[in-house]
Amino acid sequence: MNAIPETVFRSREVERVVTGASVSDGAGVKLLRVLTSDLQRRLDPFLMLDEFRSDNPDDYLAGFPNHPHRGFETVTYMLAGRMRHRDNAGHEGLLTAGGVQWMTAGRGIVHSELPEQENGLMHGFQLWVNLPARDKLTAPDYRDLPAEAIPAYTADDGVTIKVIAGESDGVAGAVQREATAPLYLDLELPPGATHTVAIPPGHNAFVYIYQGQVELGRRGQRVAARQLAVLSNTPESDGVLLRSADGARLLLIAGRPLHEPIVQWGPFVMNRREEIEAALADYRDGRF
Repeated sequence: MNAIPETVFRSREVERVVTGASVSDGAGVKLLRVLTSDLQRRLDPFLMLDEFRSDNPDDYLAGFPNHPHRGFETVTYMLAGRMRHRDNAGHEGLLTAGGVQWMTAGRGIVHSELPEQENGLMHGFQLWVNLPARDKLTAPDYRDLPAEAIPAYTADDGVTIKVIAGESDGVAGAVQREATAPLYLDLELPPGATHTVAIPPGHNAFVYIYQGQVELGRRGQRVAARQLAVLSNTPESDGVLLRSADGARLLLIAGRPLHEPIVQWGPFVMNRREEIEAALADYRDGRF
């Protein structure tokens, strides 16, 4: 293995390893849910992470017909396949391999996400990012970012990094957010790689391995494919050390916690129960 780079001097360590649970959502799409409600406080501002990966059309063809959201953002990152987005705010876009859809539900949006393929591999992720109380009723917004709009670079050690949000090694990502300051990276480590990633102090952070296996931190905690590693919040730590003997692909996601109450009812995430009741009434009465 290569020598440890000096850009990160005090690595975060693995606090907990989570193995995802197989679930079905939408109209029967099979998913692996790896960030669940029991981690919402620990990984604030992140509410959920799903991975969808199948080459069996029966697992994904029905897609996600019209459904509502309020109070947070959804980030869909596609590695393979095609998904059509339509919503009641007049937005429409086709999400293709390497692209990202960043949608702010705000005060309320009704949308559908339907595959535009009849066979082949469908593979990607959906992340839910909470909004601060002051922005929960903001106007809905939608951004379609094709693969070429996602900044990417190759570090000196051969690691390839796509910067979906935040900043890495001076490279600004496609999306910036003031309140939660999310860092969303997709990293590909070649065999034998040792790499460090800076993480802002105070951010909650996790790593999700979707191919291969990685040793994290100076303790070398091994994390396998389809596992999520919650990273420690040791105050003096300034990033995380990654090693992979055989090569790996992973997501590194971090964000500034909101430290606000979280009250969720399905696709609505607010701060108080009364706000959830108002969301249900607004959706029922067609006010989204």
